[in-house]
Amino acid sequence: MLVPAFRLLAELLLAAATVVAAQPKAPSAASIRPSPPTVRVDASPLEAGTELARLRSYADVIEPAQKAVVSVYSTRIVRERMAINPLFRQYFGDLPERESRQEGLGSGVIVSPDGFILTNNHVIEGADELKVTLADDRDFSARVVGTDPKTDVAVLKIEAEGLPVLTLADSDRVRVGDIVFAVGNPLGVGQTVTMGIVSAKGRSRLGLLERVSGYEDFIQTDAAINMGNSGGALIDARGRLIGVNSAIISPSRGNIGIGFAIPVNLARFIMNSLVETGTVARGYLGVTSDTLTAELAEQLGLARGSRGVIITEIDAASPAEAAGLRRADVIVALNGQNVLTWEDLRVLVAQSLPDSKVNLKVLRDGKARTVEVELGRVIDNPDELVAGVEAAPLTPEVRRRLGLNDSRIAGLVVTRVDEDSPHRGRLAEGMVILEINRAPVPDLAAGRERIRSGRNLLAVFDGRGIRYLVVNVK
Repeated sequence: MLVPAFRLLAELLLAAATVVAAQPKAPSAASIRPSPPTVRVDASPLEAGTELARLRSYADVIEPAQKAVVSVYSTRIVRERMAINPLFRQYFGDLPERESRQEGLGSGVIVSPDGFILTNNHVIEGADELKVTLADDRDFSARVVGTDPKTDVAVLKIEAEGLPVLTLADSDRVRVGDIVFAVGNPLGVGQTVTMGIVSAKGRSRLGLLERVSGYEDFIQTDAAINMGNSGGALIDARGRLIGVNSAIISPSRGNIGIGFAIPVNLARFIMNSLVETGTVARGYLGVTSDTLTAELAEQLGLARGSRGVIITEIDAASPAEAAGLRRADVIVALNGQNVLTWEDLRVLVAQSLPDSKVNLKVLRDGKARTVEVELGRVIDNPDELVAGVEAAPLTPEVRRRLGLNDSRIAGLVVTRVDEDSPHRGRLAEGMVILEINRAPVPDLAAGRERIRSGRNLLAVFDGRGIRYLVVNVK
């Protein structure tokens, strides 16, 4: 009888302990800690092409764009002599030059199926050899079609067909806050995609192109851009090219979220000019201007908040003077595009073709009017006849220096031929150009007027006699 009694007592004690354990206890300070959040986990991959994939991933946009972005490898041959003691030189002469190779890396964007590539001028500047590697690891030798240091744009060409290309967007329609992706080969780690937004537009006065008095009109982005990204693509959320990555501002030379890209509209204008003519033809208005301030606007009787550019000086015999523009006129738009700063006006005019007609919206005496102007031509290098070739009139002083006594020798004397000029080997310093396409060339203006895109027939005097050359101008 004792066993059942003990069993009953044990069951009662167990039940009591269970009830006590179920009662809430006052927590101690040491035992209080946050509970982990309740999350839903779905590890399944996104299905390509679905609406969910478009919302959660940009892979379908990025993948085709990556195929059109290339790595650009440059090699520069540097020759130098070792410094030696003057006494050694007196008896043994100079030591032979030592040759070394400097390697560079950047990126580029294929924009045509037959191999035209946009990149930065600073990526390929001074290079003796250029190699382009595609995303599929194919390698091509590249030639330079043309460069424009003033915008940091360069155009390369590889011999291939059916290449993947990026579609070009209208960069004027880009808005601050748009999602963008930077594609390139940063630091040589391999093709990389980074994501951000458009942080600002129309960035100028950064000093990035100050050395060459360049045209700064950058798209700013916080998408990570590092060394090696230069020349690569800045694309929008539809995979279209909106800019060519160009520079960063960083005390450490690494990404801190301030990167800059050349707007594709500007890059396309430069590319077309380089491909068609071998140089960049920019429009010329002929005014000096300042950005309109609130104080100036008030003094001119303009509405509060008025924006624009006030003309402070007009060049004599310029397109501006011919069109009737005046000092104190305020330019507020060019061909419908707002002009807010003097940098805006400078870039818009430079992107317009010489001899083209533009409509300026002008405020004069508080009233708006439209003025049509036929632009002239900016000569970036006043001594340049064709790409990389400088020339000057054959003055009496130059005649004496060259020992030219024959009065029949008249025209332009070649004063310099750049090492990378496509005309080096045919034209040389000291050569006198007598005719271009059967017409005399008494001065540079006449020479530039006679030269044309394509094959040109030049009559030259090379010191030994007169001969004909065919010079191809792209």
